[in-house]
Amino acid sequence: MLPELFSALPAGMLFVVVTTITPGPNNTMLLASGVNFGFRRTVPHILGISSGVFALMLCVGFGLGEAFRQVPVLFTVLEAASVAYLLYLAWKIGTSGELKMKKGEHRPMRFHEAIAFQWVNPKAWMMVLTAATTIRLSADFGVNTLAMAVLFYVIGLPCICLWAAFGTGVRRFLSNPQRLRAFNVAMALALVASMYPLVAHRIAR
Repeated sequence: MLPELFSALPAGMLFVVVTTITPGPNNTMLLASGVNFGFRRTVPHILGISSGVFALMLCVGFGLGEAFRQVPVLFTVLEAASVAYLLYLAWKIGTSGELKMKKGEHRPMRFHEAIAFQWVNPKAWMMVLTAATTIRLSADFGVNTLAMAVLFYVIGLPCICLWAAFGTGVRRFLSNPQRLRAFNVAMALALVASMYPLVAHRIAR
């Protein structure tokens, strides 16, 4: 079992790097959070994303994916909830104000909120469903699921950190209110654009 796992590990690692480091709802929000709140305050958001994807991978791998295949309407409901929540988040980002705000007016996403968000994140579902059905690190389905969940956490975490770090790096440049407003609007539009694969898939059906 172990030789098989280790021989297939590079393919699984590459899949995780490509799917976690490329643009999507999580990374768009981390970039915006890094700009608006700095890296340190964004850490709970980062850890919540990785923990949420880890949990989602385990749930899908151990049976939730089969439930969606048996009752397709459940996945349709999930898609509708995803679109509604992402539009809400896009509005929140797009209407964000200046970097220095009164305490309590504006805050980064909390750890538990980032975990919960993965359940309505279309890209997270695409990642874990693909991993559960096409990535084979082991002939044992349980081992394969656990291995992919660990890879999503261990490798995905530093990948998404880059987005928050980049946002923090350009924070000073965006301290100008007009630049910050333009950035936040651009991030809101990018978040809306990230729903394109989901919408296109629906139209093609």
